[in-house]
Amino acid sequence: MSYSFSFSATGIRIVGCNRRRHTRYRRVHEGEVRVPGPVRRPAKQSGRDAVSVTRARRAFYYAPFRYLFFARLLTVLGNGIAPIALAFAVLDIGGSAGDLGLVVAARSIFNVAFLLIGGVLADRYSRSKVLVWSSVIAALSQAVVAWLVLDGSATVALLALLGTVNGAAAGIALPASQAMVPQTVPVHTLREANAFIQLGINGGTVVGASLGGILTSLVGPGWGLAVDALGFLCAAPLYLLTRASATQVTDSQTNILQDLRDGWKEFIARSWVWGIVVQFTIINAAFSGVTMIVGPIVADASFGRSGWGFALAAQGIGLIVGSLIALRWKPRRDLYIGVLLVAFCALPMVVLSQHPSTPALMGAFFVAGVGFGQFGVVWAHSLQTHIPPEKLARVYAWDAIGSFVAIPIGELAAGPLTLHFGITGVLLACAAAVVIATLAAACIPSIRRHENGVVVRREGG
Repeated sequence: MSYSFSFSATGIRIVGCNRRRHTRYRRVHEGEVRVPGPVRRPAKQSGRDAVSVTRARRAFYYAPFRYLFFARLLTVLGNGIAPIALAFAVLDIGGSAGDLGLVVAARSIFNVAFLLIGGVLADRYSRSKVLVWSSVIAALSQAVVAWLVLDGSATVALLALLGTVNGAAAGIALPASQAMVPQTVPVHTLREANAFIQLGINGGTVVGASLGGILTSLVGPGWGLAVDALGFLCAAPLYLLTRASATQVTDSQTNILQDLRDGWKEFIARSWVWGIVVQFTIINAAFSGVTMIVGPIVADASFGRSGWGFALAAQGIGLIVGSLIALRWKPRRDLYIGVLLVAFCALPMVVLSQHPSTPALMGAFFVAGVGFGQFGVVWAHSLQTHIPPEKLARVYAWDAIGSFVAIPIGELAAGPLTLHFGITGVLLACAAAVVIATLAAACIPSIRRHENGVVVRREGG
């Protein structure tokens, strides 16, 4: 899922099989084509041949994937720096907490608004080019923000306006960057590729946030924003080098609204897809929304701000560990298990509501991070192996909409709810909502029928 925790692309389907004859596939450029014939067990290899086969199964062996991985890593690093630098930039020009909220909200609104457009563009045109242009636009907008801050001429209105441009560019880029992964590696390396992508995103977020604090304190917020702009600028040529021409077959005569309807039909046709998105809508509202607002309040009244920082850092480490686990651990019903593991994000809410302490919170957030990290890899792999490639970006866009919209709703509701019901009651209610949403999703038959990326029987049940 796309979580702010912001979660068949390769065309692989075994159909009409019998005991003696199967369908095998070979890689042709970016697509997968079916070649009828019996499946022959490869001869046992040794020496250089065995080494080359092992190497060929590694995602980083493929140059397009390497370019995509490092481009996304640069982008994530910059985006980890930017929020911290921007917050202090607003405060340095005399802005209030309300002004800071306005600047952040402007970017978020345009980010969500352009997700669907980004999905359509990524399914219509080369995803590499979509990412190149979005990176260039993001680099220019952040460069102007950095220049205004360094020059001392920044205003809240200008920062909010440029934030809308940057948010729109990010919204356009997200579906394309996620849908392009299966175009850079063969299908047998796809799960590994998704695990490495998640590792890069999670690790880059943690490192970027740390760099943001260091740069802001040492050289000022303007230079932190300049580094963010540089990251986008360096990512653009890497996206271009992927040269992963999409396998889109979208009719050029259709309009954007028709494309969006087609994407929605593909999204809603599979109960395991929309069921998990509904689950994460509730989870994001409760965890990324309410808990991330209430948490600092509890920290100030008890274990301190540094303890809250350590807890969030533990969550980042858990995300990395969860991605590593998904890289090696491949249970038969991986999606079903991943859906259940997400329920562990209720632990931090329970700990916060009872007797919060830094060690207990660190443990709870770490476990929650592991669950999110493992699920993120499995979710990406499931979408990429079941959604037609020409509609994958639009399904990712609808997924992101369902995830991102819930977060500001939770953030806005946190204050009034705690005033009326109290912090303890709200946190326990949020934990219960997470558990109920998870159990409801786990009861969907098509989720239980997933077996290592394959839906047993018919999809959409």
